[in-house]
Amino acid sequence: MDPRKERIKNGCLKILEGINSMSLVNLDDQQVHSLVMMREIARGVVDDRDRKVTKSDVITALRHSIEKMVCASRDIIQILSRMSFEGLDDQSMHLVMRMKEIANGVIDKQPRVAITRPDLLAEQVGFVDEGMRDSPVVESTKISNGYVPIGGAQSMTNEDEMLDVEHVLRFENGIDEVHESLLPCFQQFLLWPPDDCVTLEWVQDMMVILEQASQKMLPSEFCHIVPAILVDKLADAACSILCKEPNCVEINCQGEDSKVIVVGDVHGQFHDLMFLFKHAGVPSENRIYVFNGNYVDKGAWGIEVLLFLLAWKVLMPHRVYLLRGNHESRYCTARYGFKKEVWAKYGDQGEDVYNKFLACFKELPLASVIANCVYTTHGGLFRSIHAAPSQKPKRNKTHRVDLGSLAELSEVKRSFVDCPYEGPNILLSDVLWSRPSNRDGLRDNTGQKLGLLWGPDCTEAFLKQYNLKVLTFKYIVSIL
Repeated sequence: MDPRKERIKNGCLKILEGINSMSLVNLDDQQVHSLVMMREIARGVVDDRDRKVTKSDVITALRHSIEKMVCASRDIIQILSRMSFEGLDDQSMHLVMRMKEIANGVIDKQPRVAITRPDLLAEQVGFVDEGMRDSPVVESTKISNGYVPIGGAQSMTNEDEMLDVEHVLRFENGIDEVHESLLPCFQQFLLWPPDDCVTLEWVQDMMVILEQASQKMLPSEFCHIVPAILVDKLADAACSILCKEPNCVEINCQGEDSKVIVVGDVHGQFHDLMFLFKHAGVPSENRIYVFNGNYVDKGAWGIEVLLFLLAWKVLMPHRVYLLRGNHESRYCTARYGFKKEVWAKYGDQGEDVYNKFLACFKELPLASVIANCVYTTHGGLFRSIHAAPSQKPKRNKTHRVDLGSLAELSEVKRSFVDCPYEGPNILLSDVLWSRPSNRDGLRDNTGQKLGLLWGPDCTEAFLKQYNLKVLTFKYIVSIL
């Protein structure tokens, strides 16, 4: 690396670290805007991002800071609620009560943002480079309007001079002109539960917020409502449950009033999903949902569908089952719209969010047996791996294959982001891509190049072998 560029990058790294370590007090809107803009410029230099820092970058940075403040404040309140105040003198008791009051103010969506003397920043980061004296980064440190050095507990007591976060979101240069729906929805942005415990109330709040955002906000504003860090945590929580489920899950119903609702392709139609939940009822002890794959692509709200279903899976893992469809793959999502949707809603963070969803797809089970009588999978029946061809069949050449067993299905390695064309895990392609046919027999689907075509005789043989009554697949929506 060029020595001068290396000095600039190291200097920006020190600026970034310096700003992140500062407490914030006594700044007006202009000062907060300048400081955050400086931090994002420095971050861009450190990350080798050669592009202009936009207002959206600044809003996103502020939102992350606010989110951390709220989470930390909840932790503080939980700690204080468990403390014994015996033996504290009046001054100590006052400080503790003041701390609790401040934390409650943050959680009530009235957090304040402030900073110590920004004119000390250059001294803190300790670098002076002749080539950078007139750079935008150094120029950003020249913030005026009377600095007052404040430290310790005093920094949080001067409320008259603190800055309301709502005003921060409306700082100069056109923020007031943002789409009218942004601020009302932004005030309701989702936070991951501080104790990592997803509750019914949290899922219901998610439903309301996602529904409002999907109707009123531009896709580019979505990341302000559902931050990438929440997607990451929710996907990880769901994957920790999904990875423990077998390829074919057993779903047992108890009680005469129990219902199992099997839902076919949702394909990004979030509002249809909301309609279904409102009219058929949400998951409960006597109401089980089995979603049969194809959650994304084609529709505009695949992310909303995924997040909502993953949240229900985490909340009620034995009342919500998510099976994989053929569109839960890199190939389909890149071709039919979901990848573009993720990039439109998360911008520079799109690649990370997209890969997180792909990792989640690989953990989804492939089939289910409901109440020992209903077999459910997205594609349908599958071949025996012992009879599977060692190589991909030649084009336009069909041959008969043998019907596979549930024992063979249980051995399939499902952690492929795309379905294999050959080999011992070709059953993954069969389960996700196969289709029924009026013609008897089980044969390769040469027109589609993935999966099989199976006839009525195969359905009868499979159901008889396992004493089952019904086979459901793809678009079927049924209440059992």
